[in-house]
Amino acid sequence: MPLDADIASLLASLASNKIPALSDGTPEQARANYDAAPKPDPDPLARVEDRTIPGPAGPIPVRLYAATDDTGPGASAPAIIVFFHGGGWVLSSIEGHDRLARRLALRTGALVVSVEYRLAPEHPFPGPFDDCWAVTEWLAAHGNEVGGDPTRLAVAGDSAGGNLAAGVAIKARDEGLPLCFQLLIYPCVDPTADTGSMVENATGYFLSARDMAWFWDNYVPAEHRRNPYAVPMAADDLTGLPPALVQTAEFDPLRDQGEAFGQRLIDAGVPTTVTRYDGVVHGFAARWHVMSGALAAHDEFETVVAAALRR
Repeated sequence: MPLDADIASLLASLASNKIPALSDGTPEQARANYDAAPKPDPDPLARVEDRTIPGPAGPIPVRLYAATDDTGPGASAPAIIVFFHGGGWVLSSIEGHDRLARRLALRTGALVVSVEYRLAPEHPFPGPFDDCWAVTEWLAAHGNEVGGDPTRLAVAGDSAGGNLAAGVAIKARDEGLPLCFQLLIYPCVDPTADTGSMVENATGYFLSARDMAWFWDNYVPAEHRRNPYAVPMAADDLTGLPPALVQTAEFDPLRDQGEAFGQRLIDAGVPTTVTRYDGVVHGFAARWHVMSGALAAHDEFETVVAAALRR
């Protein structure tokens, strides 16, 4: 399909204004440029709460989101989704992904717990991953303390957050911690992927192949490139993982590796839905104010994710 008209207009504007690439300059400059980008209006929710959870390097900030706050007689606790934000492990934050976390809570009815994990390059792997695992492990034991149902615990993330969610799901299986679902939104799972989409979409579509190489180099040292918690595609065995929804974007360098990972899950017997969104670019799901194609992806939060959490 051709590029969506609203996305084509946005990319033309970025090019004409000479907005620098994510990988240009220092991590601090990239963070400032990323944080300055306009965001959609936040969905109002009944509950938005900041707190901390114990972590390996100190308390980890998290933000809790719930569309309703029904604690009356007979009310059942909602499922819990642990959400890991994208940004190449270098950029963004709870605040930077606040809108997407709100939308996920609104459309799934779950208690979404967004994690402020440490960022690379100051904290390369395993630091960010260890934070994500610590929050997931804590919620499995204490989710009822924050108003959720720890017996229905899922992980989710976009881009680098999808990488973290997939890695946490693999570790959860290895450690015997039951998860009920994983939502992987255009995940980056393989630094060596020399795929058609990495070549065809290398430049001109917001995220570039050079950006991804820069992100990987900042996050995963060479000695960890075969560790499946850092590189999920490196896992020898994907059996026993929780059901998954993998969403990809047509004009995204990461499209083919996300779909290949989804196929590996299917081949391993994991119930998996893989949905490619045509005409859109990396990052579209969090930018529905300028990329209307995101709304169909949000529909899947309800039709696929929420349905799985109810089961």
